[in-house]
Amino acid sequence: MHSQTLSQWQHSHNFVSINPKGEKRTVWVLWLTIFTMVAEITAGSLYGSMALLADGWHMGTHAAAFMITIFAYRYARKHSDNRDFSFGTGKVSVLGGFTSAIALGLVALLMMVESVQRLFSPETIQFNEAILVAVIGLSVNIASAFLLKDDHHHHDHGHSHDHNHSHDHHHHDHNLKAAYFHVLADALTSVLAIVALLFGKYYGLHWLDAIMGVVGAVIITRWAWGLMKQTSPILLDSNIDETYQQQIIDTLEADADNKVSDIHIWKVSANHYAAMISLVTHTPKPAQDYKQLLANFDKLNHLTIEVNRCQDLH
Repeated sequence: MHSQTLSQWQHSHNFVSINPKGEKRTVWVLWLTIFTMVAEITAGSLYGSMALLADGWHMGTHAAAFMITIFAYRYARKHSDNRDFSFGTGKVSVLGGFTSAIALGLVALLMMVESVQRLFSPETIQFNEAILVAVIGLSVNIASAFLLKDDHHHHDHGHSHDHNHSHDHHHHDHNLKAAYFHVLADALTSVLAIVALLFGKYYGLHWLDAIMGVVGAVIITRWAWGLMKQTSPILLDSNIDETYQQQIIDTLEADADNKVSDIHIWKVSANHYAAMISLVTHTPKPAQDYKQLLANFDKLNHLTIEVNRCQDLH
């Protein structure tokens, strides 16, 4: 019967990056968006303005995206110690970012379809009301952008390490970044709309409104694709870059007659890596010795090493 505690050999599985400021500011942006949405839909209904109504419902799609962001924060924090998740809930914020990226892509697709339709079938534009809506939307989104900008680079982390050293990385909050992109997308739409509407009102270039819609859709699609490229490898347990992995192999194999027979290194959150490494050696040592060899590889937050004895290793 063991009389000692096992805590010194156990790993922490809490890889949730805590960002209370980002979460709080996202809530502010959500309420600001909902308030603007209600005001525009109400005014559009009272004054018969399709421009106001359309922009109000468009704001509603972004409110839904911000709800996804807030839900991801709170779910990850609430279940951070839930043993049902093998490596904790560090990927919940990544999933939130990926989901919002898809929503961004859908918004861009709808913008593209509507813009192309208007290019071939122009509609009568109520310039004064449309410009007013665009200016209101731009003001709200500028305020929201200032609230969300760069918060994802400055927050605390709810995790512990197996290594006796400290480190400082730039940590990525894909969840907050997705919310920020939604705000930028709306701001970009408003800017392009204002430019197009002014040229349409004063120079009669009505077709410019549709062209600006196409341009905005293309730019938003690029943002969505970039966010998906950042988040999807994490969700699919993509391996760490080959150079970093080779450095780990070289470090282990430079010690005695070790040979790395199997190695897997993948992200368990937006910022933390887990590693499973199998060694074959003629002179096996305690696993802690091999972990100490890798102490300077500060990306490894959860390290498991298997040591196999081989009598005929060459």
